[in-house]
Amino acid sequence: MKNIVSVFTRKSQVCTFVFLGLTLLITFRNLFSQEPIPIDRLSGSIILDGIIDEKVWLEISPLSMTMYQPTFKGKPTEITEIRIAYDKDYLYACGRFFDSDPSGIRSYTLYRDSNFGDDSFDIILDTFNDKENALWFSVNPAGVRVDLAISNDGNGRNLNWNTFWDVETSRDERGWYAEIRIPFSSLGFKQQSDRIIIGLIASRMISRKNERVVFPSISDNRPYSTPSKAQEISLTDIKSQNPVYVTPYIMGGSGRIEKLDKEGTKYERETDIERDLGLDIKYNITSNLTLDATVNTDFAQVEADNQQVNLTRFSLFFPEKRRFFQERAGIFNFGTSMSTFNNLFYSRSIGLHEGKEVRILGGARLIGRSGKWDVGLLNMQTENSERLPSENFGVARVRRQVINENSYAGGIVTSRIGDDGTYNVAYGMDGIFRVAGDDYLLLRFARVEEDDRDNSSFFDPVSFIALWQRRSLAGLNYHLGVCRSGKDYRPGMGFVSRSDYTEYNWRISYDWFMEEESRFRQISPIQFWGFVATRNSDGNVESAQFEYDTDLHWNSGASVWADAELYYENLTDDLDFPEDTIIPAGDHSFYKIEGGYNMAPGRLFRTNFSTGVGTFYDGWRTEAGVYTTWNASRHFSLVLTYEGNFVRFPDRDQKFNANQIRLRINTALDNKLSLNGFLQYNNISDIITPNFRFRYNFSEGNDLWFVYNEGFNLERDRLEPRLPFSNDRTFLMKYTYTFKK
Repeated sequence: MKNIVSVFTRKSQVCTFVFLGLTLLITFRNLFSQEPIPIDRLSGSIILDGIIDEKVWLEISPLSMTMYQPTFKGKPTEITEIRIAYDKDYLYACGRFFDSDPSGIRSYTLYRDSNFGDDSFDIILDTFNDKENALWFSVNPAGVRVDLAISNDGNGRNLNWNTFWDVETSRDERGWYAEIRIPFSSLGFKQQSDRIIIGLIASRMISRKNERVVFPSISDNRPYSTPSKAQEISLTDIKSQNPVYVTPYIMGGSGRIEKLDKEGTKYERETDIERDLGLDIKYNITSNLTLDATVNTDFAQVEADNQQVNLTRFSLFFPEKRRFFQERAGIFNFGTSMSTFNNLFYSRSIGLHEGKEVRILGGARLIGRSGKWDVGLLNMQTENSERLPSENFGVARVRRQVINENSYAGGIVTSRIGDDGTYNVAYGMDGIFRVAGDDYLLLRFARVEEDDRDNSSFFDPVSFIALWQRRSLAGLNYHLGVCRSGKDYRPGMGFVSRSDYTEYNWRISYDWFMEEESRFRQISPIQFWGFVATRNSDGNVESAQFEYDTDLHWNSGASVWADAELYYENLTDDLDFPEDTIIPAGDHSFYKIEGGYNMAPGRLFRTNFSTGVGTFYDGWRTEAGVYTTWNASRHFSLVLTYEGNFVRFPDRDQKFNANQIRLRINTALDNKLSLNGFLQYNNISDIITPNFRFRYNFSEGNDLWFVYNEGFNLERDRLEPRLPFSNDRTFLMKYTYTFKK
């Protein structure tokens, strides 16, 4: 196995030089552009009630819809009418979604930003018309809103982004109806003389049929949410609005924690009464440049992180859930790896340390577009804590279109400076270039300087990536890439899973979309993927993976998949796993075969299954996963997840089982009043952690939250001194109110 990997590595090095030389092909501009469609300006007023009976609506021609799935350009089974209009303050969208079987309309949730297989009406707006980013507004038949931000031409989605907008829905014996109203103050846009140009995608999802119709006609070889495929629309005589949103909050509650005494012989209880005030301010400096400021920032209402059991040699990665860091967060993305998560900027480095909160005193963020430049600036200050000094965190990111409308080049600088004199500064340059058709080239280079080392070396603190890829869901797909990180590449505001390595990464696949008369929507029988990572210090292979995948998708949305995977790991030190299990240093080759089945997403009760078996280092590993969703009604739903790993090392008489259970309980009386429960358990730590969040949403930006968190130790005798049964209990009340000026 090791010899095979070494041969492939030498060949990959040759391919890399050829691959980099292909950048010379990028010498042309996109000569074809789409003519914008003028959108109707409203000739009268609209009552936002979800009942589309105003004459001004019916005078507007509906968009021409095309079936996207299950069969591209197939015949839609239901009639869909979507209209778009605007006035001086708002962009409007309405939909009449007729249904021959109204009892089959899916509306499973009343909880904001949730979709459990509902029917939906979706509007996607590339507000800057940059063919790269967009804002997604979605509503289900119950009037539940979902909004998210799209980046990287549809490859990145940020569900935690929120903004101000309104929607109303209604139903009758013919189907369901929706009216959406979005203030222009919530949409940044680029002014062009007396008009603005925006990219538009509109769609309807009929969940029980797995049927989606879209405008414009977007081929199923790309996701329907791809901004570069949007239809340009034009609006005239829209003046920039620059409102100021001021959102103060007041918070109170109590916290209790058990701490070891100074002698380490027993736990002592500490109780704190929490009282706090804070303020967030949002100001639209121009139509496409927004300033956010925050004082005494608090994230009490954010959902708890998913517990994870680490069965790899790398640090665990947890996604960002805090709303302040979400708006157009894709602009700050600066990844420098392909098989692991390495990023120059990781927002969880601010205000969090080893899973514990560090108070954020305040900060500001400026984000949007200035001229032809995308701009992202962020600066935050944290207070001094027991674990860290007071620190200042800064990020500056710029980029602009080059060569053609789907190509970008830019740069980034991050700085982390402590009041004790420590500093870490990172900077980089990058470009994403559309070479031809669906072929793209990604280039990134980054360097780090810090206070505790000699910064004269060039390669040690540097990371770079070069990746050639074809972005398509149908036909031939491929990518070929190389990345390298030096031993001193440690960005203070970043996340690094693997360091001091060089990686060669590849993928090739072929996918078919079937004809309308077939039971299947997509067949993907050929998918090969793999990588080889070598240590820079000695040139030896550190890790390698070779994988073959196959997938089959039914028209209903159900799917089945199977993988065969081959691994190689070279450990220079012993690797610790749960239950005092140790993987000895040395060469390890092992394999895994896995597969799974996913039920159609439109079912009231659905379960996804996965299982795998194979060798694991010098032992064996069996995996099982069950992911169940039960939509009892739109007022109540349960999501139960079980993940199990059963690991055995018979030659060393060692073993462990790692079981994780997560239960989400979503209840809602209506669109304003909801209760979300999240309970987690894993047997490795033997802790069960409930997280309950009650929310009353009086209006957009006006919320009352009650939050409860606690940890329960189920095996109290596993450590000495004996663990307390309850730890880290928190009760909090938080009220926010937004003033618009």
